[in-house]
Amino acid sequence: MYQLDEGPTQTSPVFTNVSPGPHTVRVYDVKTEFSCGVLPIEGVSVVDYPNFFTPNGDGFHDTWNIIGLQNTGSVIYIFDRYGKLIKQISPDLESDGWDGTFNGTPLPADDYWFSVTYPEFDGTTTVTREFKAHFSLKR
Repeated sequence: MYQLDEGPTQTSPVFTNVSPGPHTVRVYDVKTEFSCGVLPIEGVSVVDYPNFFTPNGDGFHDTWNIIGLQNTGSVIYIFDRYGKLIKQISPDLESDGWDGTFNGTPLPADDYWFSVTYPEFDGTTTVTREFKAHFSLKR
């Protein structure tokens, strides 16, 4: 049996619609007569990000940032299509995120790539993980 945070137990190890951020998964041994108890797996991270943003000053989707990694020491690197580093941000420091500019100049509507490094506790030690994907800047 499996349990996410303090939610209900379930037979499937797949959880859907999980909110971004750290979680605890508990695994219960129910198939044997001599159960080994509960195995808690703490610090399971769900990383999420907007697929696009529109920095046009209307107050909706004006900046881009990773969701769920606040106060973790994570670092986000944003690149253009040619691999040029455009911006380095941290969910800890830049609460609003990237505004779509490079040295104060608005960048064109295009796809941009990012990588984020973040710490994750694997049960005994903290390891550094990396996640890569892309998003669109629309003007």
